[in-house]
Amino acid sequence: MNDIKIIDLHTHTDNSPDGNHSAMYMAEIAEANGIECVAFTDHCEVDYFYKDEYDRRTLQSYFEISKAKVAFEGRMDILRGIELAQPHYIPELAEKIITAQNYDVVIGSIHNLREREDFYYMKSFDGINIEDMMNEYFDELINMLQWGNFDILAHITYPFRYIFNICGYIEDINKYSKKVDEILKLCAEKGKALEINMGGLKYPINKPSPDIDTIKRYKELGGQLISVGSDSHYAERIGFGIPLAYEIAREAGFKSVVRFKERKLLEFPIV
Repeated sequence: MNDIKIIDLHTHTDNSPDGNHSAMYMAEIAEANGIECVAFTDHCEVDYFYKDEYDRRTLQSYFEISKAKVAFEGRMDILRGIELAQPHYIPELAEKIITAQNYDVVIGSIHNLREREDFYYMKSFDGINIEDMMNEYFDELINMLQWGNFDILAHITYPFRYIFNICGYIEDINKYSKKVDEILKLCAEKGKALEINMGGLKYPINKPSPDIDTIKRYKELGGQLISVGSDSHYAERIGFGIPLAYEIAREAGFKSVVRFKERKLLEFPIV
């Protein structure tokens, strides 16, 4: 990693339910690996905010990220972030969460359909029409974009990981081209960065989200902003796959990726 400047805007500390290491330890490992900039973006599932104690988790996350930010000032750029999932399900609560802290970057994502479990935890798709499920998922991405108070649209093919894990095939995004085009257009029109998420590389599907053809289509439809993230839940995986994400962005015609400060957009050249 020392030969190329790495920024990673999607990582999770142990303040995420599935995280494993503290912000300070993750920052130490990131610095040792020559990371230029890292955003700690712990999970906040808006529809489970009180039930799963995200009210406590988000406060602790922000506090610990802020400590790391001060400790590494001048050595590495640490961003105070949050991954806000399903924010449009309870928009008033989502707004309250965002305005409670001075975040540098807010990721918008969808991990579950309304009143259903996270795709990550699903053990079977028996009895589920996957095409109907995906159409509903993409509709919710459109709804979230119309709500709009976030900076990065995360892993738009998130369910594909788990469909592959359980069913053994890669769902064809082209079946949903009209809705995906609407998502990409809205992303471009609203000035949201489309994420190249490398978390799929740690799963059997072994693919980024989305694929390069979708990134190219985003550019064709007017998209100008690309974000890159490892979706790391371990310190040693910060920056994992980012050089490949840069290659994908460049092949799709992008000359820079985004970084943020107090939710203000900055560009990071990759050519």
